[in-house]
Amino acid sequence: MSAPAKGKLVYSFGDGKAEGRANMRDLLGGKGANLAEMSNIGLPVPPGLTITTEVCTAYYKNGKQYPRELKGQVETALSRVEKLVGAKFGDARMPLLVSVRSGARASMPGMMDTVLNLGLNDATVEALAKQSGNERFAWDSYRRFIQMYSNVVLDVGHEHFEELLEMHKEEHGLNLDTELKAEDWKQLVAAYKKKVQQELGRPFPQNVHDQLWGAIGAVFSSWMNQRAITYRSLHNIPASWGTAVNVQAMVFGNMGETSCTGVAFTRDPATGEKTYYGEYLINAQGEDVVAGIRTPQQLTKETRLKVGNEMPSMQEAMPTTFKQLVGVFQKLEKHYRDIQDIEFTVQQGKLWMLQTRSGKRTAKAAIKIAVDMVKEKLITQAEAVERVEPASLDQLLHPTPDPKAERKVIAKGLAASPGAASGKAVFQADEAEQWAAKGEAVILCRVETSPEDIHGMHAAKGILTARGGTTSHAAVVARGMGRPCVSGAGGIRIDYAAGKMTVGDVTVNKGDVITIDGSTGEVILGLMPMIEPQLSGDFAQLMAWADKLRKLKVRTNAETPADAETAVRFGCEGIGLCRTEHMFFDADRITAVREMILSPAVEGRKKALAKILPMQREDFVQLFKIMAGRPVTIRLLDPPLHEFLPKTDADFDAVARGTGLSVAALKERKKALEETNPMLGHRGCRLGISYPEIYEMQARAIFEAAVTVSKGGGKPVEPEVMIPLVATKAEIDILKARIDAVAAEVFKEQGKKVKYLVGTMIELPRAALRAGDIAQTAEFFSFGTNDLTQTTLGISRDDSALFMEDYLKAGIFERDPFVTIDQAGVGELVKIAAERGRATRKDIKLGICGEHGGDPSSVRFCHNAGLDYVSCSPYRVPIARLAAAQAAISEEKASEA
Repeated sequence: MSAPAKGKLVYSFGDGKAEGRANMRDLLGGKGANLAEMSNIGLPVPPGLTITTEVCTAYYKNGKQYPRELKGQVETALSRVEKLVGAKFGDARMPLLVSVRSGARASMPGMMDTVLNLGLNDATVEALAKQSGNERFAWDSYRRFIQMYSNVVLDVGHEHFEELLEMHKEEHGLNLDTELKAEDWKQLVAAYKKKVQQELGRPFPQNVHDQLWGAIGAVFSSWMNQRAITYRSLHNIPASWGTAVNVQAMVFGNMGETSCTGVAFTRDPATGEKTYYGEYLINAQGEDVVAGIRTPQQLTKETRLKVGNEMPSMQEAMPTTFKQLVGVFQKLEKHYRDIQDIEFTVQQGKLWMLQTRSGKRTAKAAIKIAVDMVKEKLITQAEAVERVEPASLDQLLHPTPDPKAERKVIAKGLAASPGAASGKAVFQADEAEQWAAKGEAVILCRVETSPEDIHGMHAAKGILTARGGTTSHAAVVARGMGRPCVSGAGGIRIDYAAGKMTVGDVTVNKGDVITIDGSTGEVILGLMPMIEPQLSGDFAQLMAWADKLRKLKVRTNAETPADAETAVRFGCEGIGLCRTEHMFFDADRITAVREMILSPAVEGRKKALAKILPMQREDFVQLFKIMAGRPVTIRLLDPPLHEFLPKTDADFDAVARGTGLSVAALKERKKALEETNPMLGHRGCRLGISYPEIYEMQARAIFEAAVTVSKGGGKPVEPEVMIPLVATKAEIDILKARIDAVAAEVFKEQGKKVKYLVGTMIELPRAALRAGDIAQTAEFFSFGTNDLTQTTLGISRDDSALFMEDYLKAGIFERDPFVTIDQAGVGELVKIAAERGRATRKDIKLGICGEHGGDPSSVRFCHNAGLDYVSCSPYRVPIARLAAAQAAISEEKASEA
C-alpha cells in the first residue's frame, strides 16, 4: 500500500446517519450513495463503509497498489461498525461478519464480484453457531463463504464445490440444499477446504483481515473483468469511472423459517403498472434469488395467483413484515420520485434494507411510469421526457407475434422482458455470438445465465432460461438490453453436451427455429408471423411532450414507399436522404442501368436513361404524395459504378440485347471501368461531371414528379436536390447550372413552377473546410457523416470491424466512431462547416443524414452544433425525437445554472 493519496477515501453509514448522500454517486457509486441516503432518511440499513471510486482509479493508476492512507481509514470505519453491531471482526466469541460488494456510479447488475459472510473461519463459525443458537445456519454460511471467496478471490472455480455438494446429496439420498443438516455442512466445509488446498497448494485463509483485503482487491479487479468490460461497452460506461467498494455488516436471511431474502420493485418493471413486484426466498441469502439457483416465491398474493404459483407469497407468509416493506416502498418512491429496485433481508422477523436504486425497466414500463408520475404530480413533463432512454424505444417499434396466428406452445415460463423474437436455438453464449456474426437470428437457451454469458445475450434476438425468476440475472440484463426474455421455464430440460432441449416428448435441436414471447412467457415451436406495434396512449403522450420541447427537426432516410409510410407513422418531418441509387437495383430497371453505364457513347447512355426516366419519376411521385408537403431531400446518383456492373453471363446477354453491343465489347468496357479504390473513385458528383446526362435525367424526374403531384391537388412539394461528394465550389457551380436548366425546361413544358433548393452533401474534409465558398452556390448542407468519418479518420467502415474492438478496449476510441460521431475530429469539421456556411449564407439549411442521425449522443451533438435537423432510418425517428428533446432540456438547464 504505497500509492500516495490525500483526503477522505472511506465514508461510513448506519444507525440513522451517514457521511455520504444520494448526490455523491460519482464518488460513492450508486450503491454506496443510496445506502447513505437510506440511512439518512431513517430506514433500517446494516452499518458499513464505502471505499470511494477514486481509490479504484488510483489502484489502476499505481500498479494495483492502494493509497497508503486507505488501511487506517478502513480500520477506523470498521471499528465504528463493530460498535454499532456489538460484535468484533474476527472475534472468537461475538464475531462480526461482513459483505463486500461493488458499486459503480452506473448500475451494472451481476457484472462485478461480491463476497458474503466474510469473517468466518474455523473459530468464528463455532462462535456464530453458539451466538445464533443455530448450528446448521452457521455451517451453511461458512460453506457459502468458502465457495464464494474461493471462486471470486482465489480463482478456484465454483464448479468444484458444486460437484462436491451434488456428490454428497446423492450419497445421502438428499434432493434439496435445505434438506442438509449441520453435520452435512460440516463435512462439506472440510471437503471444500481440502479442495482449495489441492487446487492452490495452500490452505484456505483463516486470518479475517487477509480475507477482507483479498475481497476488496477482487472487487476492484473485477472492474476490469471481461464481462464488466463488455457491459460497459454495450452501455457506454467509461472505464475511467471506476467502482466503489461497500463493506457492510451481514444480516442473515438463512436463519430459518422467520428469515428470508428478496428483491422487489415499487412498480412492475416489465409493464409499468403501479403494483408491487418482486420475489423472495425463505431461509436463503440474496445470491440465491438473483442467481436463479432456486426458483423464488412471489411477493404479493395477487402476483402469485396470476402466475399460478402454489407457494405462499410474502404477503401471506409474513404479513407483518410485508406491511413494513410496503411502507418502505412508499417512502423510497416518494423520496427518489422514481421506480426503485430494492434488495432486502429479513433476519428472524426484522426487516433490513440492503440496496435501493432506480429500477431498470423496459421501454414500455419506462414510458408508462413517466406518464403516470406526471399525472401523480411526482415529476414534471420535462422530467418525464428525461426519464426514458431514447435508444430503449427500439423495443417498442418492432413487430410482435400475431395473436390470430396458430401457436404451437411447447413450454411456459415467466414473462421476464416483453417483446418477441424468433431465431435458431443455440445453447452456448459463444455460439450465439458466432452465429449472429454470420447474420443468423438466434435465441440463447440456457439452464440459467451468468454474467459470463453477456456477449451471447447481446448477440441473441431473445433469451430463454429453464431456471430463475423475473429478477434473475437473465431477466434484469435482458430488460436493460431490450431483449425479449422468458425465464424459469421449468418444463424445459437442456442438454448442453448433446446440443438440444426437451419439453415432454418435443425435442428442439441446435439450429431449430423457436419463438419466445417475453410478454406472455410462451415458448413456441417454429417461426411466428408478426404484427406492427400500436404507438398510441402513453407513448403518444410522451412523444407529444418531447415534440413540444425539442428544437431539432427529425427527418428520415427513405427511398421506398414502405419506408416513407413507416417514418410518417413514427412522426418524421420529411425525408432527409433519398438514396436514388437504391431505386436502380430493382430487377425491372437494373438492365437499363447497366446499358447506360456500359454504353461508350452519349447516345447509348441517353437511350438507356430514357427507359429509366418514367420509373424514376414514378418513384418520386409516390414519395412526394406520402410526404404530403414535407421537405424531401433527394441525393443524385452516388455509389461507385462497379456496384451496378453485370456479374454473370446472363447479365451480359441481357445488356447486349439492349445495347446491340457484343458481350466481348461489354466485358472490355467493364474492364476499363474497374477501379483500384472505388469508394474514392468515379462516384458522386464526379459521375455528374463525366456523364451530365445521368443527373439531368434524375433532375427531370424530380421536377416532373413535383409538378405532377402539385397539379394533382397534392400538397405543394419543395424538393431539395442534393449533389453528393462535392470537394470544390467549381463542381457544384457546374452541376447546379445544369439542374437549374432542366428545372426551367420542365416548368416551361408543364406550364407550372415549383419551389426547389439545390445543395450538397458535406462528406469530405475539404468540403467542410471550404464550406464558405461552397455556400455561395449551395442552398443547404447535409452532412453525410458515414463518409465524412471514413475520409476524416482514413478508416473504411466496411473493414473497421476487424480492429475496432481492439481500439475500444485500448481506449483509443470511447465508442465506435461509425455509431457515435467522433466529436473531437469529425464533429469539429461539422461545426467549422456550419459556421463558415452560415457566414456566407445566413439562412442556409443544415442537417445530418448519416447513421449518426439516429444515435442519441450524436443527436445531442447536432443540437449543440446548431443544426436544423437530423435524418435517420424510419425505426429510429422516435429515438431521435426523444433525444432531441433531451438535448433541449439539457441546454435549458445549463443556461439556468
